[in-house]
Amino acid sequence: MEETTIRRAASDDVDSLAFLAAATFPLACPPHTAPEDAAAFVLEHLSAAAFRRYLDDPDRIVLVAEQQGRMIGYTMLVVGEPQDEDVAAAVVLRPTSELSKCYVVPGQHGKGVAARLMLASLDAARERGAAGIWLGVNQENQRAQRFYVKSGFRKVGRKRFRVGERWEDDFVFEQSLSAGAHG
Repeated sequence: MEETTIRRAASDDVDSLAFLAAATFPLACPPHTAPEDAAAFVLEHLSAAAFRRYLDDPDRIVLVAEQQGRMIGYTMLVVGEPQDEDVAAAVVLRPTSELSKCYVVPGQHGKGVAARLMLASLDAARERGAAGIWLGVNQENQRAQRFYVKSGFRKVGRKRFRVGERWEDDFVFEQSLSAGAHG
């Protein structure tokens, strides 16, 4: 088995992150998502310029998983109070952080890469003082939901998420970050 390293993303990673995001974001979209809507979302929110802004934001932490120098997954934490009213009402643990992104290339699914990224992300949120961590996941993405439950999250609410012209329905999951709380 190849060795996987997890590290904090650096400014020279933005092109690789954008490439990885473009390859993995559509995999998490429901089947009815129009390819042009997914592509437009990637251009607006997951481009190299967007990742440059994320890396410059002191309230965001981007972690990457690599094997032999090749990026195979990433997560992004957003430290602070949820901006979405539905999420703010559903999430009870404060202070909180959002696990905004958690993606691994398909060839690495089921090999422990996502679990290692998740543990590193939970540790990073803890280090920033968060008592809890939350995420949104599309209601149709059963695989991701199973992974999040296995990782110690529980469903606490719902929110809406826009991709293109279509509103998607997400579940909100939350996990306590107190010592020994993760799954």
